[in-house]
Amino acid sequence: MMAHEVPTSSTMAVPHGPAGVGAARRRLRSDLGDRSVDETVIDDAVLILSELLSNSCRYARPLGRLADLKDDVPGGYPAPVLVGSGGEDGEPEGVTVRWQLPGDGSLTLEVTDGGASTRPLPARPSLTARGGRGLTIVGRLATDWGVRDTPGQVTVWAELPLHPGRPGHGARSA
Repeated sequence: MMAHEVPTSSTMAVPHGPAGVGAARRRLRSDLGDRSVDETVIDDAVLILSELLSNSCRYARPLGRLADLKDDVPGGYPAPVLVGSGGEDGEPEGVTVRWQLPGDGSLTLEVTDGGASTRPLPARPSLTARGGRGLTIVGRLATDWGVRDTPGQVTVWAELPLHPGRPGHGARSA
């Protein structure tokens, strides 16, 4: 790839914890900005990614040792982020994050982790509940979202249009 080309996808390994959420948000915002994606779409994408990663950190197991994931992912994780939940050997563990612009006017976001005892589903929290709204927010902002299972892995993905105002693009008003 030449220096002036901007990739249409990116995969990174991040720590399974709050530091990973922040690192992924910054990288996604930077990458999409480099692609001249509309700022409102970037804001929605960052919020969706935050929700997917936060759910992964709260409910799912890590995918594996961060160092091993980094070796398998081009670009790895941003260098300053080597903190996160440690495995039995004390090594940080992680998950993978992927975004892609497939060329059809959409943006796809994916978070892959080691899975949990339950499948990700939107909750119906009470008005006073402190959490449980993340996947409902994702469902409002994304045109579609879902869960893909492979042995030892679960990927939660969301797709949103690259152009604000297109049908199905969140709950934004004109």
